[in-house]
Amino acid sequence: MSNVPGNGAFFLKGTDMKIAIQGEKGSFHEVAARQYFSDNNIDIVPCTTFDLTLKVVKDNMADFAIIAIENARSGSILYNYTLIRESGMKIIGEHNLRIKQNLMALAGQSIESIKEIRSHPIALAQCMAFLNHLHGVTLIETDDTAGSAKYISENKLEGVAAIASTGAAELYGLEIIAPGIETYKKNYTRFLIIGKAEDARSDGNKVSICFATGHKPGSLAAVLVRLAELEINLSKIQSVPRLNGEWEYMFYVDLELNDDHDIGLIENVLANYTSNLEVLGIFNKCEKLYEG
Repeated sequence: MSNVPGNGAFFLKGTDMKIAIQGEKGSFHEVAARQYFSDNNIDIVPCTTFDLTLKVVKDNMADFAIIAIENARSGSILYNYTLIRESGMKIIGEHNLRIKQNLMALAGQSIESIKEIRSHPIALAQCMAFLNHLHGVTLIETDDTAGSAKYISENKLEGVAAIASTGAAELYGLEIIAPGIETYKKNYTRFLIIGKAEDARSDGNKVSICFATGHKPGSLAAVLVRLAELEINLSKIQSVPRLNGEWEYMFYVDLELNDDHDIGLIENVLANYTSNLEVLGIFNKCEKLYEG
């Protein structure tokens, strides 16, 4: 695989590859995948869960995976942090996608005729200001936004609507009866591109690491002081409980690097103040918010 930069990634233009996503075709994961790998010829491999999304890459049924990691409205997906670390795979890129949610149904339906709305629980939560104004409508939580659209289309369900992307409406032949119903108009999701350890990058201006600290006052503060002394910008920190019954935490941290920063030096410094230190990936920061 070539270290030729392209769209924040490092792939030769025109490379054929398979990309695993969580959800059906037409999901926001597919939108993000096609934007990130826009210079490549990709086939989408739909997966029902995030676990399977990474597994198909490990089993050589896909080249890379793309998974959501946080949303501006709903926050971080904590499970996916642990999933990445335990998989032994590496983050090789990120993509920020503006999420526009749309209400869609079979052609000829109106908002007044809708009695049931199906979508992923996070998508429903992102649209509650709109949904709260509807009366006599049952909200059904499903595994996937695009999967909800597909279900309505395949079963020709009248009086039932889905919340999903514009692409899902086009793919499954549904009509958008209320566009842009998300409450927060700057709603975006950050996706991570995941590859095998042998595809890990050795350069980039951003690094994701994880570590544990001692269960005593000032442990995390000491780490943050060391990072400040190295003049490193900490752009995100997320704590996830360790499953050891002792109320200890793993910390997942994103660091933005200057050209002269030495990742080896950073690891050596932090190793003195942490345990279970691991670099989850080095990659280029996504500087743009893409439209979904």
